[in-house]
Amino acid sequence: MKKNDVLLVIPAYNEEANIEQVVDELVRQYPQLDYVVVNDGSTDRTAQICRERGYNLLNLPVNLGLAGCFQAGMKYAYYKGYACAVQFDGDGQHRPEYVELMARKMKEGYDIVIGSRFLDRPKDYSMRMIGSRLIAGAIWLTTGRKVTDPTSGMRMFSREMIREFALNLNYGPEPDTISYLLKQGAKVAEVPVVIASRQGGESYLKPMVAAAYMSRILISILLVQNFRRPRGRGGKRP
Repeated sequence: MKKNDVLLVIPAYNEEANIEQVVDELVRQYPQLDYVVVNDGSTDRTAQICRERGYNLLNLPVNLGLAGCFQAGMKYAYYKGYACAVQFDGDGQHRPEYVELMARKMKEGYDIVIGSRFLDRPKDYSMRMIGSRLIAGAIWLTTGRKVTDPTSGMRMFSREMIREFALNLNYGPEPDTISYLLKQGAKVAEVPVVIASRQGGESYLKPMVAAAYMSRILISILLVQNFRRPRGRGGKRP
């Protein structure tokens, strides 16, 4: 990969326990990868740490949630002219050593490359796997395409997809968007990855929150996406 080919978009909300270790590793061990930390109106020291350490920071004054935060990062990638952008968590779970593998796969002609936790683990019956399989089944029913890990948060997007996310509304980085883009003809591939344990802090995805999330995504894929009108290039309706 050439520098400026790939941008890691790092959404960060209250990641003071993790952000320094995540970004320092990128700077020290992966200088060929550009990154931007998108601070989503954090109430802790996330923004302060980024400023003190001289990180590349896009600071949102209010909390927009993951969709708005990620779209801000994709706008940055679009206007800076990056060829690919990677959704990359600020909690240390996503590993940068897989980015080159994802980039090689994308060069085969794909629009989205997902880092799959389950591609090489078909007999994994963890709760995480079961939830992902339910959503994968909904995607298969509505698109005819198999995606082993639609809930993976580590995804690489092509220049065309960067433009879609940057210029159009309602493009959250969620499985229902992957389902919608598949229906619109996007080419999606997966590569096997290993996700690390969270380095610090607590995940917001508690059991009840996870159940509600899964229900919302399933309803969106099976019902809502059927009424979503396609957009033309550049955010204009056809």
